[in-house]
Amino acid sequence: MPTTANILGFLLISLVIILVPGPSVLFAIGRALVLGTKSALLSVFGNAIGVGIQIVVVALGLGLLIQQSAGLFFAIKIIGASMIAFLGIKAILSRKDISLNQSENQQSTKRVMSDSVVVGITNAKTLVFFIAALPSFVSPEIANPSMQMLFLGAMFLVVGVSSDAVYAIAAGKARDWLGSSDARLANFRGAGGLALTLLGIYMFIDAIL
Repeated sequence: MPTTANILGFLLISLVIILVPGPSVLFAIGRALVLGTKSALLSVFGNAIGVGIQIVVVALGLGLLIQQSAGLFFAIKIIGASMIAFLGIKAILSRKDISLNQSENQQSTKRVMSDSVVVGITNAKTLVFFIAALPSFVSPEIANPSMQMLFLGAMFLVVGVSSDAVYAIAAGKARDWLGSSDARLANFRGAGGLALTLLGIYMFIDAIL
């Protein structure tokens, strides 16, 4: 286990990264406006699974190799940006589908989760953060560095899921409260789709610059 000082230091920097709204928060809000609270929460947990895979990769020492491979790292960025933009465009095109208003279960749990896992795995910003931060808060002389990084990563996930879930629930409740008509719900889905599309475009531009 990391030292108390390392735990507190990593927790502090994690809070700064998590609580300042970024791609994960915008993704959760966008999904809430498009799919509703239940599917938004599924998206949060799916995204967390993807980020958790990143943590395992970094803890095993593979993260730095990925970052140093320019082609692979660029591909990860492009895949992540494309996936989010695709989900946004899809939401915009289907925003007037009345059948989507009947239930939040319009998409299968498996599909919502799988899409979100891909988004989490391909989140280049969290990958870079873990590569930079996790080794910095490890004490090699105390215990297995990989186990320490996994412990710190688990802390990050707990805080991240809790924060993103609050945003998802708030956006989902606002959607439910204000979306009492088919037309209004269509507008909300369109707004959520637009937010996701713009986020994808921003991530794409950030990847190529």
